[in-house]
Amino acid sequence: MAKELKNFTKRSDNYSQWYNELVVKADLAEQSAVRGCMVIKPYGYAIWEKMQQTLDKMFKETGVQNAYFPLLIPKSFLCREAEHVEGFAKECAVVTHYRLKNDPEGNGVIVDPAAKLEEELIVRPTSETIIWGTYKNWIHSWRDLPILVNQWANVMRWEMRTRMFLRTAEFLWQEGHCAHATAEESEKRTVEMINLYANFAENYMAMPVIVGVKSESERFAGALNTYTIEALMQDGKALQSGTSHNLGQNFAKAFDVTFVNKENKPELVWANSWGVSTRLMGALIMTHSDDNGLVLPPHLAPIQVVIIPIYKDEEGRKAISEKVDPLLKELKKKGISVKFDDADNKRPGFKFADYEVKGVPVRLAIGQRDLENGTAELMRRDTLEKETVAFEGIADYIESLLEDIQKNLFEKAKKYRDEMTYTVDTYDEFKEQIEKGGFILAHWDGTPETEEKIKNETKATIRCIPLDGDQTPGVCMVTGKPSARRVLFARSY
Repeated sequence: MAKELKNFTKRSDNYSQWYNELVVKADLAEQSAVRGCMVIKPYGYAIWEKMQQTLDKMFKETGVQNAYFPLLIPKSFLCREAEHVEGFAKECAVVTHYRLKNDPEGNGVIVDPAAKLEEELIVRPTSETIIWGTYKNWIHSWRDLPILVNQWANVMRWEMRTRMFLRTAEFLWQEGHCAHATAEESEKRTVEMINLYANFAENYMAMPVIVGVKSESERFAGALNTYTIEALMQDGKALQSGTSHNLGQNFAKAFDVTFVNKENKPELVWANSWGVSTRLMGALIMTHSDDNGLVLPPHLAPIQVVIIPIYKDEEGRKAISEKVDPLLKELKKKGISVKFDDADNKRPGFKFADYEVKGVPVRLAIGQRDLENGTAELMRRDTLEKETVAFEGIADYIESLLEDIQKNLFEKAKKYRDEMTYTVDTYDEFKEQIEKGGFILAHWDGTPETEEKIKNETKATIRCIPLDGDQTPGVCMVTGKPSARRVLFARSY
């Protein structure tokens, strides 16, 4: 059974298959009865909860409050902002009726034609329209601003090709929606939130990211500007991992959301929105995991330490349990999540394999000989290195080791990202390099026509214009026209 747990397709053989197998074998999620949707299992949801709790605290430290808005959006709302509806029209699930009835011809249950809705409802693909329809009732004066609101919710986007966590028809996310009195305040908040996401990605997920702004064609539908964090996965593809949008006054115009300013004059409100989703779970998996299973950074691991006793009889189990009990209390006091797995229905070898597949950062094994010697066998999941450590002072050692693992995972991922980032000057060089994967920094003339040509011919897109990137002018690798700076290209998920 232990061997079956670790019988993975290798990443080098079939990365996509490796990923799909890992999601299932690590007990994170499984396919559901609804096409394109997934069931997030308790272990997978526990990781998402840690992400959620951490981000929620970070949001609230900036003044954000949580609220909740309806799942169903009147179609007329979605249609008020032209770019917005065009951007989401092909992904919308539409509710047309509100009742079922028994088929008089005996063919089971059918939709009752008499229960047709007067106005069709859209299952939310995102909530700008329903929220700005609500903000009209909340905002009257400059004293009502700013509004800093976030909601944790599910959304539906009717994807045809799905992969668990990375792209599903229904997924979980948070979406922040802020209203401001000035353009400067709104832009400041937009940038603040993308930097918050970058902080979370690097310091909790141990995932290095590039912060940048999207090209016009890659912006969120209805936004003046979209900021993004882009991460590089182990197969050389980019993953957009969080976005923050400056919406200008577009939604305020669409829903007539005005306020009386300090000069007692009416003015349109300025808006931004920002969000991350369960796609971060996919990013976490693909940034760190290996051919043995999941690898979790300690800051987000539901179980940071697992202790497995190795005993022959009940007397041996009790002796180890008594020895371990003070350690459990000490680790918990330090805020370290620990599990003592003394279940007798699984052999130690199975448990070792199981927790390795699930990516638990630190594993302790304690047997009779360890009791006699005052030691334990410790394995760190990031390197799979084992060592025999003294039981005395082991809690402090584990606390330090967890931080070392967190740091090592980030440095390893950053080293890979840096080694897979290339600078090219010619289109031929670009086309050759893109087949090898990775980030490519190249000059672009700034036109959507050139961007589309590159996308059609190479399947690579402009991931972002890096905020801290090389701003040396040059010439476009495709057209030879002037280019203000290099932009970041990659193939992506």
